[in-house]
Amino acid sequence: MMNRRTALAASLAAAPLASPLSAWAKDDGARMVLALTLEPPGLDPTANAASSIGEVVHYNVFESLTKINSDGSISPLLAESWEVSPDLKTTTLRLRKGVKFHNGEPFNAESVKFSLDRAGGDKSTNKDKRSYAKVSTHIEDEHTVVLINEDIDPDFLFVLGQATAIMVEPKSAASNATQPVGTGPYKLAQWRRGASVTLERWPGHRDAKKLQIARATFRFISDPAAQVAALLAGDVDVFARVTPRSVAQFKGLPRYQVVVSGSRAKTILAMNNGRKPLTDVRVRRAIAAAIDRKAVIQGAAEGYGVPIGSHYVPGAFGYVDTTGINPYDPAKAKSLLEEAGIRTPLELTMTLPPPPYARQGGEIIAAQLAQVGIVAKLQNVEWAQWLSGTYGNKNYDLTLISHVEPFDLGNFAKPDYYWQYHSDAFNTLFEKIQHTARPAERARLLGEAQRLLATDCVHAFLYQPQWVTVANKRVRGLWKDMPIFVNDLSALSWA
Repeated sequence: MMNRRTALAASLAAAPLASPLSAWAKDDGARMVLALTLEPPGLDPTANAASSIGEVVHYNVFESLTKINSDGSISPLLAESWEVSPDLKTTTLRLRKGVKFHNGEPFNAESVKFSLDRAGGDKSTNKDKRSYAKVSTHIEDEHTVVLINEDIDPDFLFVLGQATAIMVEPKSAASNATQPVGTGPYKLAQWRRGASVTLERWPGHRDAKKLQIARATFRFISDPAAQVAALLAGDVDVFARVTPRSVAQFKGLPRYQVVVSGSRAKTILAMNNGRKPLTDVRVRRAIAAAIDRKAVIQGAAEGYGVPIGSHYVPGAFGYVDTTGINPYDPAKAKSLLEEAGIRTPLELTMTLPPPPYARQGGEIIAAQLAQVGIVAKLQNVEWAQWLSGTYGNKNYDLTLISHVEPFDLGNFAKPDYYWQYHSDAFNTLFEKIQHTARPAERARLLGEAQRLLATDCVHAFLYQPQWVTVANKRVRGLWKDMPIFVNDLSALSWA
């Protein structure tokens, strides 16, 4: 006779969309099932650009020096307190004492130096390597470190709370992608590739007794219909950033809660500026002019989005409205192509990663481009293919993607970044931004940067998405807004 645990394992293997994991949550308030659209390619957020990694491990398995809260504010985490110099370049951190990694090794100033030096080192694959390379770490004593930044960054404490700034243990760092070792309140219990990741409460954590969730399973469900089915069946307790078209039917059902969150994300039709004919700004402007942002927001995001004209969003410091620089104008799109000497039909490939916003949005944009003589061949790829082929090897013409990092204008100054944009004017401007401390002047320069990117039409900038979470009504502690992508298990509980 099979016991309950054996029966559960058998049912999971046989039918991943009909698992009784959620029944556990209802029988035992210490368990919860969460679902995500994308499976992370690994579990080390310092080694890969995929935001799905942080959605599982950030603040759960790994901790950072500071913690970013739902409203974007910063609170202590592994650093108990700090002092910032008047020139904003020197940050002195006092570390929490008595903290250990999951393998029993101590967390201390040496850990901080190792982690940040590794993030900015020559062999680093950290997507923010360029930023960390400008930070030097000096140890004052076992629990005090001084960070000196070459740049002036008013958001540096925020940066230290992101997934790319997690603290890692030297002996285990190399294997974190599959066997993560952090200081966080949860440890990896199981990773069923293609199906789920299960985390369990770590008794050695300083706040272990305060944690309401003892065991959490993250399931990966990319198909919108399957997402709805899993929620309706009660197989999933929380679906963070669910496909928006799934939302309407849950708003009227009393056993669910629907949370609409603001974001700092930018959904763009990225263009390969290093590949002809996209090297010609007139062609890029033609593509942008052919796209009706509002129609894309409605069709791909069910209206959950705000139009943007540059790589910056409303609500962020220094934001200016640039949507009027490349407005929807099909007639102008045709004349720009003619001016650039393009004989239509112009054939381009549009690479689409798995998220429904990309697949649905790609179809809408392709239809709009066709109206001006541009044939966009849709190429659906899995996430690993997008990361290696599009992001890594720059093998694409167009791709529809959301950049979710709050402060990522610096990507336009990276000479080897995947969209291959090179502008001396932008580089000079961004250098000024990094060395300007006065808020008013910094805001002015940020406005100039936004206008320059819009004028250069580096991409067809589409919209700032709003993220929607559907959850069991009894779940407490969900983030109201999403300044970064995390699922903070320590905040969750059952009513």
